[in-house]
Amino acid sequence: MKLLLDFFPIALFFATFKAFGIFAATSVAIVATVAQIAWWRHKNGVVEPMQWVSLAVIVVFGGATLLTQDETFIKWKPTVLYWLMGGALWVGHFVFKRNFLRQLMGAQLELPDHAWKVLLHSWACFFALMGCANLWVANHFDTDTWVSFKLFGGLGLMLVFVLLQGIYMSRFIKETPEDSQP
Repeated sequence: MKLLLDFFPIALFFATFKAFGIFAATSVAIVATVAQIAWWRHKNGVVEPMQWVSLAVIVVFGGATLLTQDETFIKWKPTVLYWLMGGALWVGHFVFKRNFLRQLMGAQLELPDHAWKVLLHSWACFFALMGCANLWVANHFDTDTWVSFKLFGGLGLMLVFVLLQGIYMSRFIKETPEDSQP
């Protein structure tokens, strides 16, 4: 359910763009993200810090797009978000000496220290590269291609990356005695 809710504003942005253009889609994305945050707050009583950051980025960059009627700002939004996420991982590691991935997922997953470090750096690099890829597509292709890349290319690359991470982590998963019984 959370995964569907995470992609709710992106899906609405895409559908609205196809029907009404970039400025209507930007307005819908802002409203959808506000609604998404309100739903999480109502359902869970709390909103995660990254969700607040995402809301701030869409409001600032979407707002700038609408105020200036310049689509460049909304095209920068995914890059800024990717770079903030990757930067937060590296700041946590290099400045605070903490692995934020481990703090986030450590209760569900048992991995050796070096594996957590590999995951942290690979995710930070992935976010940095995704930000660069977004800018490259935004600057070298038309808006229609960029919107399609944002939805399908971004999701596809994320899926491939997550699968590769799963393969990497699988070598550290220990079989429990009940797993080995027929």
